[in-house]
Amino acid sequence: MPNTFGKLFQITTWGESHGPAVGVVIDGCPPRLEITAAEIQAELDRRRPGQSDIVTPRKEADQVEILSGVFEGRTTGTPISLMVRNADQRPGAYDEMKDKFRPSHADFTYATKYGHRDHRGGGRSSARETVGRVAAGVFAKKLLGGIQVRAFITRVHDIAVPEGALTEFPSPEAIEATPVRCPHPATAAAMIERIKAVRSAGDSVGGVIECRVQGLPVGWGEPVFDRLEADLAKAMLSLPATKGFEVGSGFGGTWQKGSEHNDLFENRDGTVRTQSNRSGGVQGGISNGEELVFRVAFKPTATILQAQATVDTAGTATELMGRGRHDPCVVPRAVPIVEAMAALVLVDHAMRHQAQTATFAS
Repeated sequence: MPNTFGKLFQITTWGESHGPAVGVVIDGCPPRLEITAAEIQAELDRRRPGQSDIVTPRKEADQVEILSGVFEGRTTGTPISLMVRNADQRPGAYDEMKDKFRPSHADFTYATKYGHRDHRGGGRSSARETVGRVAAGVFAKKLLGGIQVRAFITRVHDIAVPEGALTEFPSPEAIEATPVRCPHPATAAAMIERIKAVRSAGDSVGGVIECRVQGLPVGWGEPVFDRLEADLAKAMLSLPATKGFEVGSGFGGTWQKGSEHNDLFENRDGTVRTQSNRSGGVQGGISNGEELVFRVAFKPTATILQAQATVDTAGTATELMGRGRHDPCVVPRAVPIVEAMAALVLVDHAMRHQAQTATFAS
């Protein structure tokens, strides 16, 4: 199913950017998990538009409604349905885009594939679809217990956190200290100014999000096609505007020799550990007990407030001026989405590991 993610812990998202609502159905969530609407809302507030002056000004409260699967504050084991109503809709801003394809957007591919598309805000291709992912991720994070999932920005355009500056596992307070969600204050200030500058010029920029996970046990991941990093890559590259994924040393490892890159094993207090972590916490597609580290690259927002050459649905050359309300940089609001997708992958693999390795009673 193209709108469903996961094998044992499954989510199905639904809705369009300017439709009545967006949401998600979660299937496979264990019963008796304590959960409140306030917990879900807290994560949705991190993703919602209009939260600062460096994101889209679209005003959406993103108020979650729990329709099923939770009773008296606990999950029942049945499908969980969550809905967020769209409120601040201005479909008229997209009238010109009904017949003109926005450069680097999904307009052309959706129209060609389906022969019919919802042009209002990109419809299903809009990042508004990720509301359901973030809401579902709250359940996944709770199921992970003491495993900590932290995402944060390391680059916006050509402004990056200095190499080696973030040696400690970032705290939520450090990440949320600025609207750009970069835990390095000096770099965060420069990033914010860059985003404001390109917004004033009607342009956009991209960036990189790093995600770290602490507390993973050894053994999560399935050879060979469902390697842990393979499922993480699929999860991350399914997000709107993503163009790259790397784990551990990533592409940088290609500059090293094996003697430089190998993570040497040692016995540390009776536990097998690695002296370095260029593998990023995954070896052979299976978690090795070290910190999981990966990065996701996001392109500049496709819709910009500048005139650009394009063609219309008849193939005739024309010009399009972007309209509507768009993020000058999608990366700050993508941080909780990356965390949610990481948690969803990890919970699914935790369940699969348990199902495969558990000893059945005689």
